[in-house]
Amino acid sequence: MPHTSPTDGWTTCDLGHRHWGLAGAAGLLVHRPGPDGVEVLLQHRVEWSHHGGTWGTPGGALHPDESPADGALREAGEELGLGSSQLTLGQHSVDDHGGWSYTTVLAVPAGALEPADLRLNSESTGVAWVPLADPGVPLHPGLAASLDTLRPLLGVGR
Repeated sequence: MPHTSPTDGWTTCDLGHRHWGLAGAAGLLVHRPGPDGVEVLLQHRVEWSHHGGTWGTPGGALHPDESPADGALREAGEELGLGSSQLTLGQHSVDDHGGWSYTTVLAVPAGALEPADLRLNSESTGVAWVPLADPGVPLHPGLAASLDTLRPLLGVGR
């Protein structure tokens, strides 16, 4: 079972949306060049989770006094078995809803990174490299809403 934190819980932001993470949340967007442009490593969220059945970044609630980068790395380790030595961190993008924010931490693989080599926990039913230009899977609504902001950071136009 995942570690519980005093910052685990539901909150409502100033925009009236319901979010997990009393101190905000963070996720890791791992990306690499692919044959048809940028590919991103996404997890298929288990049905019982918030927005279950969609594909998104490994991520979740920040722990007390945890930086977004540390939180994103911790969550990627818990959910996908990714270690910090497997990644090189890049820019951050903050989606601020007023009173709650989600920080996307960009990263590139430090070497070969294949989904079959990852260890998924109970929050994920799959993981795959997905072409950003045409994902072909239902994206987590938060990720989908952030793509216009994230694309330039990934070196991709609209």
